[in-house]
Amino acid sequence: MTSLRFAPQRCPCTGGRLMRWLKPRLIAQLDRLEGGFIHLVDNGEYRRLGSGGTLEVSVTLHRERAWRRLALGGTVGAAEAYMDGDWDSDDLVTLTRLFALNLERVNGEVERGSARFALWLASAVYALQRNTLGGARRNVSAHYDIGNALFATFLDREHRMYSSALFPDPEASLETASTHKIERLLDLLDVGPDNHLLEIGTGWGGLALHAARTRGCRVTTTTISAEQYTFVAARIAEAGLEDRVTLLKQDYRELAGRFDRLVSVEMIEAVGHQYLDAYLTTLDRLLTDDGLAALQAITIRDQRFEAAKRERDFIKRYIFPGGFLPSPTAILAGLTRRTSLNVLAFEEIGPHYARTLREWRDRFEANLDTVRRLGYDERFIRMWRYYLSYCEGGFRERTIGTCQMLLAKPGARRAPLTGAP
Repeated sequence: MTSLRFAPQRCPCTGGRLMRWLKPRLIAQLDRLEGGFIHLVDNGEYRRLGSGGTLEVSVTLHRERAWRRLALGGTVGAAEAYMDGDWDSDDLVTLTRLFALNLERVNGEVERGSARFALWLASAVYALQRNTLGGARRNVSAHYDIGNALFATFLDREHRMYSSALFPDPEASLETASTHKIERLLDLLDVGPDNHLLEIGTGWGGLALHAARTRGCRVTTTTISAEQYTFVAARIAEAGLEDRVTLLKQDYRELAGRFDRLVSVEMIEAVGHQYLDAYLTTLDRLLTDDGLAALQAITIRDQRFEAAKRERDFIKRYIFPGGFLPSPTAILAGLTRRTSLNVLAFEEIGPHYARTLREWRDRFEANLDTVRRLGYDERFIRMWRYYLSYCEGGFRERTIGTCQMLLAKPGARRAPLTGAP
């Protein structure tokens, strides 16, 4: 999600000479980091790197090739080196935070040097992962169809919400915070028994089932994940809510009908920047003339949007192929340019996502025996640990954020809740 890159180095040599040339330059670059220190142990040799600050993190290199992978592969190379056990850290979140604090510095030479070809190739591959109707299904399946049992090891037990929770107080559990988030969105939409709520992006069915059960409304919900569809269909039947909840297996672009309420939680990140306008115009098309829509979206800073939408970082390479993060301005510009929707409320909840990710990571680590029994190997476990830590660090330093938006058609006259969460 974040776009943190070590600045690649320009180097004309290979082999042992390459390492002798690269290491001093990379070490000097790390030593200029501001905001904290890296306590580096490399082949038994200790260095404290950084120019001052409060963050402190230890990194231990186990293989010399980590330097080469860092220099030639940038952020993706560093992540792959971690996945393969080339290095470890006592606090991946703090390490990510430190580089987030130095984002402009470490991105300063990102288009130059020894990693230029690798970065160009990664961007070219990313461009081929466009979210056409077929591409979107492949990209969604690559993440969401890797096993419902895996997600059950860390998501909240009641709703299985794979999106930022909203913590009503510091002591609230993940289950309480997930329910609070759902209630907040339904309150924003003023959902009642007379409404027909469309949900774009079913997940594991938590919001749809809760809305039908507690608000008495009709719900139509859609997913293009085969695993999610099978799981949610069983949940609907088990809850006896077939008369209120209609489950579809359709892309958002294939949906038909009109709905007076619409909700889409962290689905916009999966559409691809080429299809942002198509997604927003679909919301407009599916709402009745007096309808309301609530979006929850992970966002990137406006200043990074243009560059980030072309990059294929660790998240796009290994976690969410075809994904992208819109910026708040990109969403608002698309709404203005292509829809009749008005923005009634906009709330930033990024700190809640940092807490959510911490809860997920703690649960994942506590259930590693189960993860291994499910057949996931150590490289996958390290990749997932890196993913959860990497994202948490980005949210903590606000290089990425999360917002809730309330949108209204021009004919909407009801007064939904718009106060703070």
